[in-house]
Amino acid sequence: MLARVWSAAIVGINAVKVGVEVDVSGGLPKIIVVGLPDVAIQESRERVKAALKNADFAFPVRKIVINLTPADLRKEGPCFDLPISVGILAASEQLNPQLLGDYLFYGEVSFNNGFLTTAW
Repeated sequence: MLARVWSAAIVGINAVKVGVEVDVSGGLPKIIVVGLPDVAIQESRERVKAALKNADFAFPVRKIVINLTPADLRKEGPCFDLPISVGILAASEQLNPQLLGDYLFYGEVSFNNGFLTTAW
């Protein structure tokens, strides 16, 4: 299933709207992040997985492709952890994707005490 979550990238003093598209499909378990992510975003795969498991959500054992749009904008930092987490929950039908359209998610995740939290 496909889910889209909105986030933002900070460019100078401006915020640029970023789409976080998550597709959970059949195939060998793997997480692929595309759309000019930096190293911190590539590392978010492990942070998100641990945070969701510690918050008692089921992490899908399937192929997960995460597309950050627009593709020509460099995305930096761990601020995409939260939108990626929400996108995975929506794409795996643990969260209603229709509830996400009016919101923008921006923040990190933490896995203390089993709760999904944000840090600004």
